[in-house]
Amino acid sequence: MKRLALLAVPVLLLLSLSFLLLRPSSPPLLFSQQQASGPDRRLRVYVAELPRALNSGLLDLYWSLPAADSRIPASSDPDHPPPRTHSPYPDSPLIKQYSAEYWLLASLQPGSSSAPAVRVVADWRDADVVFVPFFATLSAEMELGWGAKGAFRRKEGNEDYRRQREVVDLVTTHPAWQRSGGRDHIFVLTDPVAMWHVRKEIAPAILLVVDFGGWYKLDSNSASSNISHMIQHTQVSLLKDVIVPYTHLLPTMQLSANKDRPTLLYFKGAKHRHRGGLAREKLWDLMVNEPDVVMEEGFPNATGREQSIKGMQTSEFCLHPAGDTPTSCRLFDAVASLCIPVIVSDEIELPFEGMIDYTEFAIFVSVSNAMRPKWLTNYLRNIPREQKGVFRRNMARVQPIFEYDNSYPRRMASVPQDGAVNHIWKKIHQKLPMIQEAVTREKRKPDGTSIPLRCHCT
Repeated sequence: MKRLALLAVPVLLLLSLSFLLLRPSSPPLLFSQQQASGPDRRLRVYVAELPRALNSGLLDLYWSLPAADSRIPASSDPDHPPPRTHSPYPDSPLIKQYSAEYWLLASLQPGSSSAPAVRVVADWRDADVVFVPFFATLSAEMELGWGAKGAFRRKEGNEDYRRQREVVDLVTTHPAWQRSGGRDHIFVLTDPVAMWHVRKEIAPAILLVVDFGGWYKLDSNSASSNISHMIQHTQVSLLKDVIVPYTHLLPTMQLSANKDRPTLLYFKGAKHRHRGGLAREKLWDLMVNEPDVVMEEGFPNATGREQSIKGMQTSEFCLHPAGDTPTSCRLFDAVASLCIPVIVSDEIELPFEGMIDYTEFAIFVSVSNAMRPKWLTNYLRNIPREQKGVFRRNMARVQPIFEYDNSYPRRMASVPQDGAVNHIWKKIHQKLPMIQEAVTREKRKPDGTSIPLRCHCT
């Protein structure tokens, strides 16, 4: 028996060696697997090289403009003439609500601490994503407010189009774009008209938007709209794109400062809207004469701002009907004011879903129910006081998540950096496996292949 055992040892060694030599070699780890196994799981971001005139230089140009925004009364433009000391990004409510582009780029600058979820890399080959540092919203708003009347939709004499064209030409000719077809590039397009003329060219990229309204639907009042300016439904998707919050315009109210709220429901804004906002006008007519309901029409200038602060801070609920787009800055003003949002917008998409649960602090009502006389006010009046208190406490907990400015005073010392900017980066990171899969699939398609877009996911 001992002799047999001794003979078995070299045989087993020989068989093991044969197995190691003859078995197929293991396939190389995919990029995402390599990343997941590494010690640093932060999103690796490369900032595309663009001229300063397309980002910070646009701010210099904005503050040097001699006249006020032509869309509003001169007395209502807080930025012109420029004050001696001013915010880094415009304070005009028409522009400030879209300030995500400024804060995201700032988070990638040396010394920034507002985005611990990311790591900036110097070589695009080492990056998970490529951030395109173009202030597309500021560019568009400057053309709308200071350009020739009616020039925005034209290309000739349109400075915004010239800048759009420059960005696309620079970005799409870079090897980083050619490697992925742009699928790993990030454009911040919070303004619904940002990059208006080149949308189809950047459609494969990761688009940071406030919602999908206006991106693939024609204005119902404009049958002659040029469909070439619209991204097709198959080109925008929650699979790749990220919904980001507006920048709220009203001050943040602390839970400890909450007082009696004598008004049941408050709304301030334009009564007449297009597209999905047509329901707003009908809702207005139903609600305007209801007791304990305040419906105000107005512009968010200095006077309107003070009215909104008072109205939202003294009301139990704040109405959020769809306008030209499914959402608006009003929702985030309500959260800042601890006014429970009542969302009447069937097609709304919201930031950071999956990270936060909006049903814990907001009420969702279908348009069909809201259109029934007395239904909405009766429903709101029957919500118990205790439930409203729970909603308000939950709202206070999520307020910091919607803050872009990392100097927000209510940040707890243990999580000083986990605001809107960091949540956006984390949301992009969640989509990375899907984006990398799309890039890999695209690589193996032979020349001449034509496969129609099939994804109708939203």
